Formats: sequence, structure tokens, C-alpha cells
Amino acid sequence: MTQDRMNGILIGLFYIAAAATSIVAVVFYQPVLEDEWYMAVANGFKTKVLMGVLNDILLVVSAIGTAVMLFPYLRRWNEHMALGYLCFRFMEAVFIAVGLVSILGLVHLSAEYDAGRLASEEHLLSIGVLLQAFHRWTAMLGPNLMLGLNTCLYSYLLFKTRLVPKPLALFGMVTAVFVFIAGLLEMFGIVEPFSAVKGLIALPVGVFEMSLAIWLIVKGFDKQMLGNVKV
Repeated sequence: MTQDRMNGILIGLFYIAAAATSIVAVVFYQPVLEDEWYMAVANGFKTKVLMGVLNDILLVVSAIGTAVMLFPYLRRWNEHMALGYLCFRFMEAVFIAVGLVSILGLVHLSAEYDAGRLASEEHLLSIGVLLQAFHRWTAMLGPNLMLGLNTCLYSYLLFKTRLVPKPLALFGMVTAVFVFIAGLLEMFGIVEPFSAVKGLIALPVGVFEMSLAIWLIVKGFDKQMLGNVKV
């Protein structure tokens, strides 16, 4: 098995890991994103939420993994655009990492509330609402806006290099626009963060990433085009 073939498989696995961990994190965070978040620890959800944090950490690793592994293939066609992709992908990972810190803050406050160490419940609720909003905005800026930008760039570069089928790369550019629009709609209050409407708008980018992952694992990069894109 050639190095390029192994790299393609690894990139595909990173995409699958990113998709799986992002879904698990969102589901496991629900106890601290609801109105009675301060009861999360008292209701026995601390471990569940922390497992969500662990999945978000794995998501950050997977996102950076795709960026680092793809960059050498993309930079040979247009290094400036490839660097743009790399930076936006890193920014996506940074926003995710910052968002999970707010989740840890909510867990800590919930534990303090459970232990009866907080003198003012009103103060507690105010901080909690702020941390929930903080997580909401980072989730919108990272997995929506930054994801849309970096997906558009690397899909375009894959389209130009023809390392994967052109229809697949073109599909990636279209889905990038959709997930970016989903973020904008949330930013301006037109759709709710976890609404079905927003989910449907953002869903195509997930379909693209899974399609790309499967293609890279099963087929790999186009062997004829690899000669034109040395890494």
C-alpha cells in the first residue's frame, strides 16, 4: 500500500470520527443546555456531560487531522488558498475548543449548586445563561461559519486538482454555502440553534463529508492526478 493510499484512508477516518464525535457531543451536552442546567450534577448527568466534552476534544483532534493531512495535497495547486483552508479549519477547531470550556464552566457551577456553596441563586442563573449563550455562539461560529468557509476552499481545490471526482468536489462547494447560510440564519435569529430547519439546511455538508470519507477510504486519491500534485 502506497503512502498516498494510506493518507487517503487516514483522512477518511478523520472525517468519520469528526462526524461521530460532533453528534455525540451535542446529545450529551443537553443536560447543561436546558433551562434547569444547574440541576445537571444533582440529577446524575455529570459523567454524561464530561463524556460529551471528551468527544468534543476528539472532534478538535479530528478536525486538525483532516487539515494537516489534506494541506500537502492542496498547496501544490494554490498555496495561498490552501493556507486559507488550513487557517479556517484551525479556527473552526479553536471555536469548538473554546465552546467546550463554557460547558465545563456549566458543570462546575452545577456542582457548586448541588453542594450548596453558592450564596446567590440569581447570580448563578445569570452566569449560567451567559455560558450557555457563549457555547451557542462558538458553535455557530465554528461548525457553521468557519466550516462553510474551509469546506468551500478545500472543495474548490479538490475540484481543480481532480484528486477526487469533480461532481463530488462540486457537491462540497454547494454544501459549504448551505452550512454557512445556516450559521447566518442563526446569527440573525431567523432559525434556532438546534431547530429542525437549521438541521436540514446544514445536513448536506455532513453528507458530503461522509461521501468524501468513504471515497477516500475505498478509492483513494486519483492516481493519475497524484503525479501532478506531489507532496
